[in-house]
Amino acid sequence: MCERCAGLSRRLLLGGLAGWLAAAGPATEPAIGGDEALHRLMAGNARYRASQMHLRDFAVGRAARAATHRPVASILSCSDARVGPEFVFDQGPGDLFVVRVAGNVADDYGIASLEYAAQFLGAPLVFVLGHSQCGAVDAAIKAVQDNATLPGHLPGLIDHIKPAVVAAQAKHPANLLSAAIAENVRQTMGQVASAAPVLAEMVSAGKVKVAGGVYDIGTGKVTLV
Repeated sequence: MCERCAGLSRRLLLGGLAGWLAAAGPATEPAIGGDEALHRLMAGNARYRASQMHLRDFAVGRAARAATHRPVASILSCSDARVGPEFVFDQGPGDLFVVRVAGNVADDYGIASLEYAAQFLGAPLVFVLGHSQCGAVDAAIKAVQDNATLPGHLPGLIDHIKPAVVAAQAKHPANLLSAAIAENVRQTMGQVASAAPVLAEMVSAGKVKVAGGVYDIGTGKVTLV
């Protein structure tokens, strides 16, 4: 497929999804608010760090989950295999609506997924989860500093992260990788909160909260940014 046709197909798909979202009806009322959802995630992370995670019988509630889907939060996380949001936040089946992509970038399809979770599943919180030693951010640093050439579709992904690297670099941090990881989370949070029309309107109306943090792989701690 030619590049122009691929772009057209993508726009038609997203346009159709937006129309379906608008026609499908009002948002599901969340069971809890965004602040409470964030508190629940951070309390779960504290249990995870202390190796005091809740014991769960995964068969319990299976029938209920087949009938309804009410996540307490949406997580936009990196795809890194060392980062498992359900473990990191000690949440059970059906509790988190997770979107994962390398570098936790907010592309069109990720935004559409978060829109669905907010409007139709009633998820009151979007949490952007970065992590230490992120290879995608490290690759973006090399692309910015050394003009490194990456294969395949990686350049398109890295282009999403470069602005965070440039912004972090301007502050001359002691550890550019750590600073760029945190800045990437902040910039992605801004993109999510301003994603019109669905998320921007829901954030403005106080129906959805946007937060973010960086997971330290070595300690297990999530630090809010």
